[in-house]
Amino acid sequence: MPDFACRECGTSFSLSQAVLDRFPGWSPKQCLDCRRGSEPTRASGAVNGGRTENPTSGVFTDGSSVPNPGPGGWGAVYVTENEVIAEAYGYGGDTTNNRMELLALIEAVDLVPPGVETFVFSDSNLAVRTINEWAEGWERRGWKRKTGPVENLDLVQRAYAAFRARPELKLRWIKAHVGVTWNEYADELANRGRVEGSE
Repeated sequence: MPDFACRECGTSFSLSQAVLDRFPGWSPKQCLDCRRGSEPTRASGAVNGGRTENPTSGVFTDGSSVPNPGPGGWGAVYVTENEVIAEAYGYGGDTTNNRMELLALIEAVDLVPPGVETFVFSDSNLAVRTINEWAEGWERRGWKRKTGPVENLDLVQRAYAAFRARPELKLRWIKAHVGVTWNEYADELANRGRVEGSE
């Protein structure tokens, strides 16, 4: 992996090959530590529901494993008007993308003080639909699907319970890898969790 020099603090840092492959020719200007304290400058947004958006507030989550399955990481960042309020990331061991997406959602709930209304964004349509659409029916059927067992049942149950206990948090899908500032930030956190945990 190539090394980059942070233009703010001068330290050397690297990004995963997966991130570099997604953005050919991109050269990051800041390390993650310096970026935490700076305001994002990327202006492009995701297209959701026919409109362009680049939310400046909410909780943004991501999870990944490289390869899939393989070493995994998750990340979550809570921002208000482009100011980082809280963030977290971690290592998931030998796992899958779907498990890391669900774990990121579980961890995201704890970043927001109880009673604060906000959106929680995930670029995993599967995770969002699992919590928003399917989990209630699965619970009624004894945590069974019509077509077989519920995959990642332990994390599905935890995530569903977490969001049911916090109705002020609205879970929403957001398109991945189209320049949504805080979604990209959450992606970097997830990669950091995976890389640091694998060392």
